Amino acid sequence: MGAPLQIDVLTLFPGMLDGFLSESMMKRAAEAGAVTIRRINLRDFATDAHRTTDDRPFGGGPGMVLKPEPVFKAVEAVRTVGSRVILMTPQGRRFDQATARRLAGERHLILVCGHYEGVDERVRQVLVDEEISIGDYVLTNGALPAVVVIDAVVRLLPGVLGGVGAADADSFSAGMLEYPQYTRPAEFRGLRVPEVLLSGDHATIARWRAEQSRRRTAERRPDLMQQEGQADDEHKIA
Repeated sequence: MGAPLQIDVLTLFPGMLDGFLSESMMKRAAEAGAVTIRRINLRDFATDAHRTTDDRPFGGGPGMVLKPEPVFKAVEAVRTVGSRVILMTPQGRRFDQATARRLAGERHLILVCGHYEGVDERVRQVLVDEEISIGDYVLTNGALPAVVVIDAVVRLLPGVLGGVGAADADSFSAGMLEYPQYTRPAEFRGLRVPEVLLSGDHATIARWRAEQSRRRTAERRPDLMQQEGQADDEHKIA
């Protein structure tokens, strides 16, 4: 295993990450040396005695805006060569598995968590390399979206899930949804596991899973099937 991925989360609410980072896979990934995650409190970088991090928007309007000074000072304090600064915002590009896979190949991620009515626009203009949204809805702050991104990225790091290729069959990894999964008992309340999965014929099982994956994707996410078809057409043209 190489150097761990460094993730710094810049937020007004670092305590929101405590339980997430101390349980299950995140705890194991950190203990295994795959990732190092730091919670950076933006209030520690405020420039006044009251640790003020927000102010009223110029031009009027509801809510408060996260001030530029603490964000700039925090990013500049942790940024290293090769850092990628990401703003968690509903205005960002929608997060997907391909983005998670790309970010898992970075050396240092800095996740800036917005709050209130957002962040001062100068943060976007100067500090941020990309903006990410986890969906078309608004949350109270960016700590929860940051947790989603961290989980999706860290599970792709070498050794975190176990063997090589452990995440290859995940939904969206191959452009489609994952096939149905079953475990013991073989029969539960009158419902039996498909016989093919009990056959021991690995080639037949692989074909069944591929067909089930295609069928489930067509039923639940036909947009993914269209994207897959477009990608195949582009490959043929190339």
